[in-house]
Amino acid sequence: MRSVIAVEVCNTHLAPVKEYQGKTLPSCTHGSSRRTFLTALAAAGASTFLPINIHQAQGAPTDLKLGSIDVHHNVFPPAFLSAVMNQPAGPLSLARMVGWNAQRSLAEMDENRVATAITSITNPGIWLGNAQSARKLARECNDYSAQLVKYHPGRFGFFAAIPLPDIQGALGEIEYSLDVLKADGIGLMTSYGDKWPGDSDFNAVFDELNRRRAIVYFHPTAPNCCHQLIRDIPDPLIEFPHDTTRAITSLLYSGTFARCRDIRFIFSHAGGTIPMLAGRLTQTGALFGIDRKLPNGVEYELKRLHYEIANSANRPAMAALMNLVPATQVLLGTDYPFIPMSATAGELSNLGLSIENLRAIRRDNAVALFPRVKAA
Repeated sequence: MRSVIAVEVCNTHLAPVKEYQGKTLPSCTHGSSRRTFLTALAAAGASTFLPINIHQAQGAPTDLKLGSIDVHHNVFPPAFLSAVMNQPAGPLSLARMVGWNAQRSLAEMDENRVATAITSITNPGIWLGNAQSARKLARECNDYSAQLVKYHPGRFGFFAAIPLPDIQGALGEIEYSLDVLKADGIGLMTSYGDKWPGDSDFNAVFDELNRRRAIVYFHPTAPNCCHQLIRDIPDPLIEFPHDTTRAITSLLYSGTFARCRDIRFIFSHAGGTIPMLAGRLTQTGALFGIDRKLPNGVEYELKRLHYEIANSANRPAMAALMNLVPATQVLLGTDYPFIPMSATAGELSNLGLSIENLRAIRRDNAVALFPRVKAA
């Protein structure tokens, strides 16, 4: 039986409250410190928690050759874990991914008939306030992800992390990741402190990604304005999908979508609240006169985007999304290891979708986007 870690919210962090591999982990009490939490992790055995043995269990079982493609699969390079330990969101990531390594990912993928996972760095991302540190962390994370792909051909791809809002550092890492490491695309966060991706400061980055016809994947986060906005409500519950909506809206009305026609954009969790707000954006944007950079209109731009459906394989969310975009724009994402793969991969067949749409969402749409998957 697979071990499961239960967690409880405790001020700004989470801590495991049950056993893992026979070792008791601490319960979270009011005022418990990050030091106590991390010490307990170390006491339970460092090798238990770090992504080790990257080179084992190579290859894909033959019965997975036509399996699903997961485009929202979180990866935890040791350098990333070390960097986020001292961040407010660090213990969140650590507690939720206890026990992660490549072998556990592969086992979960096999169980859910996921042939290939395109990995990315999760919240809080690699920008922690210092440009040089972010450049170093981006390089280490991307090198790690490239090695994961090398040791498990056909099973993994990756979205490279770049050190935004450091523009020059970001441009340098785009070149290295796409030209040297052959990354499948670039992974961004939905906001950076108090800036969203449509901000003019980021124009040079999106223009370069457009020149390269890159795939750009957005992972949600909570911006400065809204971190822990409501007491006792963790950011992932509502702030993450709301920030996806903010990111899309900023790219929409800044004219970035219209200007960067050759970028293939992918947004998480069915686009946040965009499917519900699309009509309002159209009507209210025209009312305020902010649609001047949208010669083809709001709906045209939104229909061109791709949306992965982690945490969204339910009838209300899928009904809203599928009434906004055709099935060709929808991709499978699981948000593993925060969410079991079965929550999305296993529930898709219960949503009344046609066989053609199921096949498109699970695999065909991703194959059309990613040369690495197509060649596997």
